Amino acid sequence: MPKMKMHIKKDDKVKVIAGKDRGKIGKVLKVIAKDDRVLVEKVNIVKRHMRPNAQMKQGGIVENEAPIHVSNVQVMCDKCVKPVRIKMQHLEDGTKVRACRNCNEIIGG
Repeated sequence: MPKMKMHIKKDDKVKVIAGKDRGKIGKVLKVIAKDDRVLVEKVNIVKRHMRPNAQMKQGGIVENEAPIHVSNVQVMCDKCVKPVRIKMQHLEDGTKVRACRNCNEIIGG
């Protein structure tokens, strides 16, 4: 299967548009480009039964975020305050930046 083009970067604010956590908004903690997945803060929480070890003296059930497919999230525009598709825009100095398709606001740094 061909790899998707990643338009999402670490520290982006994204909204989940599909799945059990649809509608939740969170910050991207990690981008896993190899698998086309992103790790979003407080989204797709899974429970793991952990055995006691050196790091965790007491075992138990631990809740962690699991990666979610990049097609199930959309970048949030700060100006529009809604999830938007993004486009690549060329500035006068020759650099490429990501911009909102609705309001042309530059997204990220």
